[in-house]
Amino acid sequence: MNDQPRRRPHTARPSSKPYRRPKKDPVRILAFEALRAVDERDAYANLVLPPLLRRAREKGDLDGRDAALATELVYGTLRRQGTYDAIIADCIDRPLREVDPPVLDVLSLGVHQLLSTRIPTHAAVSASVELARVVLGDGRAKFVNAVLRKVAQDDLAGWLQRVAPPYEDDPEEHLAVVHAHPRWVVSALWDALGGPRAGIEELLEADNERPEVTLVARPGRATTQELLAPDEQAAQPGRWSPYAVRLTEGGDPGALDAVREGRAGVQDEGSQLVALALAAAPLEGPDRRWLDGCAGPGGKAGLLAALAAERGAALVAAERQPHRAGLVARALAGNPGPYQVVTADTTRPPWQPGTFDRVLVDVPCSGLGALRRRPEARWRRRPADLESFAPLQRALLRTALTSVRIGGVVAYATCSPHLAETRAVVDDVLRHHATAEPIDARPFLPEVPSLGNGPDIQLWPHLHGTDAMYLSLLRRTS
Repeated sequence: MNDQPRRRPHTARPSSKPYRRPKKDPVRILAFEALRAVDERDAYANLVLPPLLRRAREKGDLDGRDAALATELVYGTLRRQGTYDAIIADCIDRPLREVDPPVLDVLSLGVHQLLSTRIPTHAAVSASVELARVVLGDGRAKFVNAVLRKVAQDDLAGWLQRVAPPYEDDPEEHLAVVHAHPRWVVSALWDALGGPRAGIEELLEADNERPEVTLVARPGRATTQELLAPDEQAAQPGRWSPYAVRLTEGGDPGALDAVREGRAGVQDEGSQLVALALAAAPLEGPDRRWLDGCAGPGGKAGLLAALAAERGAALVAAERQPHRAGLVARALAGNPGPYQVVTADTTRPPWQPGTFDRVLVDVPCSGLGALRRRPEARWRRRPADLESFAPLQRALLRTALTSVRIGGVVAYATCSPHLAETRAVVDDVLRHHATAEPIDARPFLPEVPSLGNGPDIQLWPHLHGTDAMYLSLLRRTS
């Protein structure tokens, strides 16, 4: 008899686990859709995200906390895209350009959750893999899982030490990777700011902070006390503008009656200061006709029109693009004083030379001064873009100096600190336009510190809490 133990009967095992459908997470799906719109359509997140959030709320998919998380995922991922790209590139065995953009968006969302939020590691990885299964398919979800598990092996500080060159070897590239700005932007901002390493690092860090929502109470139509009154929104007076109110915890401006009715609006405090400086500059002679030569979408025009009305002056708001002229008309609707909105190219004006007493040209630019609000712009812009703006900026300033009367004042403004869009434009136009001279703009913003040596003004996010607005005031002399 065979006394060997009998072999256990073979039990067949299933070849694979039962298929489990991926869980749909409305927050992360919405964030992914916003990133795809920014990438595919060159859209801006601040225009794409609000309607996505509104539709999700109407469907009951999101509550207030969910909306806040979706907003943080979108803006946080866009701000640090360059840094996250460097980290992801270190974790894969192919060039980053060979990764499909939708896959890269899912990976970037996951890296942001892992390295820059308080979401636990396991939750960040699993949520990202589930998102990948929904929007990419199971096959590519495995790739996402493998990459994110590598990323999760270190924190952000450790990764920066690994992927950023030492500051001593390449200061600009080090700052570019650590603070998530393209190298050319770091160089341009440092040239405009000047000074040592500490200043540029503070500026770059400020660019990566989520800005407060700032409101303007249009004079004669609303008051700051009215905007500060609602208990449901945390608000404080502005730092510098007497018409500014800051929503310190985000909040919904559209919930305020004054904003819905157009008596107040959303406007960065730096933008308000530009209008206030132009209005405060002394004139020789009458003060009856004001011009906003690049009025769209209407923020500065709304404040200027209200200031003009207090003095019995009238504002002409000119905008070349019809749909933006419509936005200007909406911002000015209900203004207590006379105004006119015209669809016109300010470089070929329909008015006679010397028509106006005060003129503002807030010229089209690279937008490098508003990177806090439009973080995707830093990755979208190229140095060549500045060359395309330069002729228009000079033409607008020349026409503004022609449109103002002798003794009148022109304000040249731009939401960029880049020297090629600020002082270089003013200096070049004045070199060939001997009928104007610069005015020291600093006395017209007496409460604002750190305005430099004049005569022009450059505001900074890290010094003033505003967008990096530039302002030069010029008087027509002959």
